[in-house]
Formats: sequence, structure tokens, C-alpha cells
Amino acid sequence: MTSNGAPAGSAEPAEIDTSKAHAARVYDYLLGGRANFKVDREAAEITYAAFPGGIDGVRADVREHRAALGRVVRYFTGDGIGQFLDIGTGIPKQNNVHEVAQTTERDARIVYVDWDPIVLAHAHQLLRGKRGGAISYIDGDLRDPQPILREAEKTLDFSQPVAVTLFGILHFFSDADNPRGLISQLLAPLPAGSGLAISHLASDLHPDEMSEAFSRLNTRMAESVTLRSHDEVAALLTGVDLVEPGVVQASRWRPDPGADPASSEVWLGVGRKAG
Repeated sequence: MTSNGAPAGSAEPAEIDTSKAHAARVYDYLLGGRANFKVDREAAEITYAAFPGGIDGVRADVREHRAALGRVVRYFTGDGIGQFLDIGTGIPKQNNVHEVAQTTERDARIVYVDWDPIVLAHAHQLLRGKRGGAISYIDGDLRDPQPILREAEKTLDFSQPVAVTLFGILHFFSDADNPRGLISQLLAPLPAGSGLAISHLASDLHPDEMSEAFSRLNTRMAESVTLRSHDEVAALLTGVDLVEPGVVQASRWRPDPGADPASSEVWLGVGRKAG
């Protein structure tokens, strides 16, 4: 079941709650999107006044985060992985996983997963204009990985490597939610060579400002954020072999040639499942 009570894979959107801010809508606002409400915009403006660099700083950070996702996808396709399980998809933007992957791997297969009802309402946009491969969307919650895996296997071939991307989702899971255990469940049926990419808000980069910003956000948003340190994020990648440069700021993960990486308040790590 998903967080809105619908079975995984359901196309029936739940009622959209506009009484509290929601992560996907706040992120959409920060990226300049229109799929957000006054409550989301107000939460972002009030919260991120405390963020390093203020609201302009967080907008730069989310753009860096989005660019890093593209670099990770290109790394995987360049190393022979043409299948992606993207959990915590968010509201569609440019350079989605399938758009990046199918630039170099025409037959790439992508499964998107999210449970936010406004994401479901926009999910059809993810399926437009595909040039090949296969793309599907699952209404599912990472807290219950098994239905996600069952639905994903209808599109993905689990006998071949799959890249699992968990961008900006695990900081909505407390230690009591056992995120390491959830990741282990996701990777268990996948073959050696499969990939895992995690991005996570940092507790040990500008710690005072980050703590203040997300304390404010947690009072205004339906989801609560748990910040984690570099070592805590690295621990979430236990069970895979880290690829260079290891767990680093998102902007510094394999930046494009000639780029001058800015600071980022997000840790990013990529690993491969060993044989």
C-alpha cells in the first residue's frame, strides 16, 4: 500500500492536501515550477531565509542537485546500465531520468516511483515523447519496498543490472524507519553490477543554518526532515562498492569538464553491487 492508502501501481490520485506544505511541491517552487500552492511558497520563503545564502542559495543548491542527477544517470548508462528504478521522482522537470538516459541509451527502461498525489496527477508528463525503451510510473511508498519491486519487474529485467536512484528522499526517513534495511530490500533481487545512488541533506555542512532552516520547515510540511552527516550517509551505502570520488558534496560528484563546482548542502554517493 502507498501512504495515501492506494495499492502500489494505482493510477487513482488521492485528494491533494493544501493545508500543509509538501516536499515535492516545495522543490517544484524552488526550481521555478508552477505545480505548487501558496502554502508551499510561504513555507519555502520563511524556511530558507535561514538556509546558507538564503532563498537564492537554496535555489542554486537544488539546481546543482538536479544537475548531479543527470551526471549520475550518464555515469550509469556509460558503464553499461540501461535500467533505472527512480524512487522519489517528484514533479516532472526537464532532464528527467528517462530523458537523460535515452540520450545515450535509446532502449533504456525506467520505472518512476512516488506517492505524492500531485506527482501522480502529473505523471503522464513523464511518459510523453519517449523515443524508445520503456517507461512506467508506480504510485508506491519506499517504506514498503516489496510491492514496488513486484510492479517494477513488469518493466525492468531483474536478470540484468538496474540502477536504483534515491535522490532527495532518504532525509524524509528517520533512523526508526530503518533506511538501511529498506535499501537492502531494494537491492536484494538485483544482480551484481547493479547501481545505487543516494543524495541526502547534510547535518555537518553549515550545521547551525541547516538545523535552523529544517526545524522551521518541519513545522510547516507534511513530511519531517532528518539531516545526516557524511559518515551517516556513507553508512547508507554499506553493501555496495563505492565508485570514485566516494561520498562528496553533490556539486563535486564528477563535475563536468571546465566546471567550477559551487558549495552544496547535499551529500551524494554512488555504489555498485558486488558479485
